[in-house]
Amino acid sequence: MKLSTLMLGALSVNCYILSNDDGECVVIDIGGSAPVLLRHLEQEKLTLQGILLTHGHYDHISGTEQVRQQWNVPVYIHKNDEAMLTSMKENLGDWIEPGANFQPVQQWQTIQEGDVLEFGSELVLKVLHTPGHTKGSVCYVCGNLLFSGDTLFRMSRGRTDFPGGNDREMLDSLRKLARLEGEYRVLPGHDRESTLSFERRHNPNLRGY
Repeated sequence: MKLSTLMLGALSVNCYILSNDDGECVVIDIGGSAPVLLRHLEQEKLTLQGILLTHGHYDHISGTEQVRQQWNVPVYIHKNDEAMLTSMKENLGDWIEPGANFQPVQQWQTIQEGDVLEFGSELVLKVLHTPGHTKGSVCYVCGNLLFSGDTLFRMSRGRTDFPGGNDREMLDSLRKLARLEGEYRVLPGHDRESTLSFERRHNPNLRGY
């Protein structure tokens, strides 16, 4: 598999493009700047199979509909965050980028804990429900890759002071991630990547789990 990262949108969200040897790919979080992503897919000769969202905040979804329309692929989001796909108020877009020309997502499929999403050879991602940042926050696991959204960052964790955030739920979600067996590359929604072993040792939010 090949992994590429684009920083998109007003808050520089990490948009991950995960592809196999056949040129099939999935995209995780499209935080705006859809033409940049579309150009990347064309240049790399990739065939998009699906769009996976870690949660419903505007800075992670604002470019979704433009890409969905271009490729006619399914969009996946946890059922607890689906209202954010169509409302600038719900997804905090009115606060993050007031007055922006947001295209509400027109079609999507809901996911939940334990779901396994398959897109051709090797592109198999398991859903971990990790509420705390939002009610419907999820992480995706593919092999040794952990796409952690705004739940786990390098030496930090996601905020819980937005509507739907919950500190107790966040701590439970971080405990779930800390107790995953094996080693993982941690690929967060913002900033640089890490490893789960590093976070277990050094992140004050994971130590002791």
